[in-house]
Amino acid sequence: MAEVMIMYYPRLKDLREDTDRTQTEIAALLGIDQRVYSTYETGKREIPSRFLTILADYYKCSVDYILGRTNDMTYDKKK
Repeated sequence: MAEVMIMYYPRLKDLREDTDRTQTEIAALLGIDQRVYSTYETGKREIPSRFLTILADYYKCSVDYILGRTNDMTYDKKK
């Protein structure tokens, strides 16, 4: 059976590494196992929207930036 790539979020790994965090630390922030988080970074599993908002708040960027829809990291939680 072929493995299906749902979606790949390259910025998840980039943001994590830019802040010197491990997958284990980010997984703990989300309340999940590191192995599950790893599947989000590799695109083997789609990341739930509730986690995207948590990560956007954590990294102080927009969800659109994480999704690769923009290169603008602007973050304004009041909008």
